[in-house]
Amino acid sequence: MFTFTSLQGAQSDSSASQSLLEFDGGVKILIDVGWDETFDVLKLKELEKHVPTLSFILLTHATVAHLAAFAHCCKHFPLFTRIPIYATLPVISLGRTLLQDLYTSTPLASTTIPSDAVSETSFSAPSRQESNILLQSPTSEEIASYFSLINPLKYSQPCSATASPFSPPLNGLVITAYNAGHTLGGTIWHIQMGLESVVYAVDWNQARENVLAGAAWLGGAGAGGAEVIEALRKPTALICSSRGGERVALPGGRAKRDDLLLNMIKSAASKGGIVLIPTDSSARVLELAYLLENTWRTENADDDSPLRTTKLYLASKNIGATMRYTRSMIEWMDESIVREFETNTGLQSKNPGDQEGPGAGPFYFKHLRLLERRGQIDRVLNETDNLGRSVGKVILSSDTSLEWGFSRDVLRKIADDSRNLVILTERVAKPSNETVKAGLAKTLWSWLEEQKNGTVSETTKNGELLEQVLTGGRSLQIQEAKRVALEGNDLSVYQQWLATQRQLQTTAQLGASTSLETSADIVDDASSDSSSDSDGSETEQQGKALNISATMGQANRKKIGLSDEDLGINILIRKKGVYDFDVRGKKGREKMFPIAIRRKRNDDFGELIRPEDFLRAEERDEDGQDVRQQPNKYDTKDTLGKKRKWDDVAAPTDHRMSNGNSKRQQTGRDSRDSPDLADMQRGVEDDSSDDEVEEEITGPARLEYTTESLSLSVRLAFVDFAGLHDKRSLHMLIPLIQPRKLILVGGMKEETLSLANDCRTLLAAQSADNSAIDVFTPEIGVTVDASVDTHAWAVKLTDALVRRLIWQNVKGFSIATVTARLEAMQEEAQGVDGEGSNKKQKLLEDDPDEASKSDVVDVVQPPEVPILDVLPSSMVSATRSVAHPLQVGDLRLADLKKIMQASGHISEFKGEGTLLIDGTVSVRKTGTGRIEIESIESPSGFGTGMHKRSTFYAVRKKIYEGLAVVK
Repeated sequence: MFTFTSLQGAQSDSSASQSLLEFDGGVKILIDVGWDETFDVLKLKELEKHVPTLSFILLTHATVAHLAAFAHCCKHFPLFTRIPIYATLPVISLGRTLLQDLYTSTPLASTTIPSDAVSETSFSAPSRQESNILLQSPTSEEIASYFSLINPLKYSQPCSATASPFSPPLNGLVITAYNAGHTLGGTIWHIQMGLESVVYAVDWNQARENVLAGAAWLGGAGAGGAEVIEALRKPTALICSSRGGERVALPGGRAKRDDLLLNMIKSAASKGGIVLIPTDSSARVLELAYLLENTWRTENADDDSPLRTTKLYLASKNIGATMRYTRSMIEWMDESIVREFETNTGLQSKNPGDQEGPGAGPFYFKHLRLLERRGQIDRVLNETDNLGRSVGKVILSSDTSLEWGFSRDVLRKIADDSRNLVILTERVAKPSNETVKAGLAKTLWSWLEEQKNGTVSETTKNGELLEQVLTGGRSLQIQEAKRVALEGNDLSVYQQWLATQRQLQTTAQLGASTSLETSADIVDDASSDSSSDSDGSETEQQGKALNISATMGQANRKKIGLSDEDLGINILIRKKGVYDFDVRGKKGREKMFPIAIRRKRNDDFGELIRPEDFLRAEERDEDGQDVRQQPNKYDTKDTLGKKRKWDDVAAPTDHRMSNGNSKRQQTGRDSRDSPDLADMQRGVEDDSSDDEVEEEITGPARLEYTTESLSLSVRLAFVDFAGLHDKRSLHMLIPLIQPRKLILVGGMKEETLSLANDCRTLLAAQSADNSAIDVFTPEIGVTVDASVDTHAWAVKLTDALVRRLIWQNVKGFSIATVTARLEAMQEEAQGVDGEGSNKKQKLLEDDPDEASKSDVVDVVQPPEVPILDVLPSSMVSATRSVAHPLQVGDLRLADLKKIMQASGHISEFKGEGTLLIDGTVSVRKTGTGRIEIESIESPSGFGTGMHKRSTFYAVRKKIYEGLAVVK
């Protein structure tokens, strides 16, 4: 059984992606923890309910739409960090820098505490619609620790997934990652469990790009295959994104797209204008940065090029770390990038003093300058030439949505000049609900489509027509979110809510005895109980109780009044005079006495001693906690939600330390921490003397909005740099993949339904019996059953047949071929029920009335189970001539190479997909999985005829050993 549920991103204008896959035995897989620019906590409520029952998590892309909620879930859902997570190395590294950039750029990502939660837990909460009290956001160190929990995988590397502590066994489930294009490390997931083979492909790109190779459907970029690779062909279910299903690519492909972008930039630069290109800060920005850097290197030698005097910048708060990670992941990029890196490395080794060596390599920038502070952007935008004229500039800035990041600041600065140009690189979906306020990017996209103020057309040197939309001074409302420290009544409300949440967390999980137990010494009964009960309501109730934030400070239990319903079975140990608790009808932990079992932990010297067990009375507080571990009035790191009194003075040592840290941060601004920046000449953006130090509020805070009206006179243009599949790719590849079931997600309602109709027609025309293939278009929260259609019958084997079976092991499975005769078990069924049936029939014939009064029970005859028996000798020869041998299994050439080398043979790869053994035998594997063995003539005359034959038979023997030969 296989079911699919879309938690986010199905038939929706939101780009966020969250999917839930469930297999037999209750195995649940969460794919992606995406969010959108609204950062609405209500969109994560459904995910929060499923956290206690998840088996493991998969991540596909390092973008906001696929993992923006990852750090939020790790910090505020305690069980989330105990679930195994899998992703490729680029997704881990670039995702880390993306979320660090996100949380330092906008307080919206921290999210606010719901108003109903504040009013329920605080008696002094004011009556208002929104509290706007912010949750504590994860720090950069916490985000790094969350991403260190992810298990890295390589492409085409089968992995037996590990289940979470509260998950049922996975029963040999295997996951494999394949290249999806679109982003660096982007993944198409293949999940194999029993008869179910599921391919999850959301946001992929078949075409090659400057940096990224195409998706692995046909073997990757440059493979030139006409068929889909065997591992991704004919899956039980294909889960594919419909986003871009109506998009038609430019006739010239990638070259035409790149030329269009560069011509747009040259048009604005020749007028002295500023070009703003909103993009993400980790994924698609790599394609843009590489293209523009190489273009500037080429155009710099042309005196007539307007780009020669145009400055190129990339603005994002954590872009330096992103580029350092990128330079260490060249092997994940297209082959052309790898060759470029190897070529420049060789030139540098030959000419160590050549300055062009490292500067000419991929992502070692000579013209693109990185901006990480708002002060740098202000100085860049105010830069003029010697005559006071504006200098042409191109600024790549985060984020695409224009809701956070430096793109908002740049747009605000350049809004009043019609020479300036804003180039949108991705299509933006219009809000389906008119009551929902559209963001900046959606507003600009609507203006671009309306063309209310007309367009301006220009002709390039090549005769191509460029069209730009005028905004004509239209008014635009910009809402800015700011973090403000909590004061007065808001601070009291926050402290009460904080204490209540911590108390509920402690009560729900382990009871009162946790105050003296360490987390390493306690058996987590809560998590084990949550997986033992399969009832839906119980799972939801436990999930709600377990997923209260465990990162807040410990509150005084006696200051919070909890009802008997909140305490549950813990009332036996938390309330005096209560000695009984009704467990009838209860489930999970409510049926057992709330005692925490402490494991005995030993080291080389015996059982570990717990110092908290030997505290003196004066060393304990009223709750039994160690007062020596509590912060004093000079400590500030543990005073979350508390205000320091006026007469409390910080310790001098801490004061000096804080000044030293800030001083180091200020001096660090002048240093260049990456090789590419160190080799550049200093520019106007490097002068940090007039930078304003941004005040960071690390304690409790609330969200405050300010609205600004902006008159927009810039020009608008669109160049598609999303790097997604188009309509032609979908129509070509889906019939080649030949899925048994197709599930379309990740797009708006119109394009999803349109693509579904096209796919039904294409798949039905391809099928042999012209039967329709099931195509599902689920909405958010709707579960679809996409199990494979199989017919299975139970048969009974005779002892004589079982003794003749020859079992073969292939990758953990035992396979045997059976040639037998099928017979019905009529005699056995009569032997079981014959006596009872005859007795009832005789009683009915003698006295029907007496039979109705008697207690004779009608024995229901079980269904007949057929049996398989040994073939008679007369039929053996006839069946032998009909049966053909069949090889079962999949042998990888890399495994065969290791096997032959271990056997003493010389084995090496020659060319694409060809293994040469002892220079005389070649082994190839076709796209359909067929293995071909051929004896060839060695160029050097290596080996005699007898040696060739022995090598050939040795190779064939090893191949047969790795497969199950069914005859």
